[in-house]
Amino acid sequence: MENTEIRTHKLENEEKFGEVRIADEVVAIIAGLAASEVEGVASMAGNVTRDLISKLGMKSLSKGVKITMDERTVHVALAINIRYGYNVPTTCQQIQEKVKTAIETMTGLDVAEVNVKIVNVTMEKDV
Repeated sequence: MENTEIRTHKLENEEKFGEVRIADEVVAIIAGLAASEVEGVASMAGNVTRDLISKLGMKSLSKGVKITMDERTVHVALAINIRYGYNVPTTCQQIQEKVKTAIETMTGLDVAEVNVKIVNVTMEKDV
């Protein structure tokens, strides 16, 4: 039998109407979506291109993303395919900033680090 337990983390300490929890997978999707919006990112490693995301659904955005959480702190590791011709340090810095901002804004969690690993350079033909 497959283990289908979803890891979640409590977001709020105040329990006015009940507790609020967020799944690791949701944080990973937020990170993947934010990273894929940076110019120069071809796709998440092990993921399809952005053109196919709408066809395959949001879960494919979490591929290439590893989330580790303790209490209210998030550690993110991303594996990225970058487009040829883009400056790697600049693009990675933009990815780090965008992912950190997206997670902190949407969840209220603190992002301790965003590590980016470039695993491939893609050449895209002119359309």
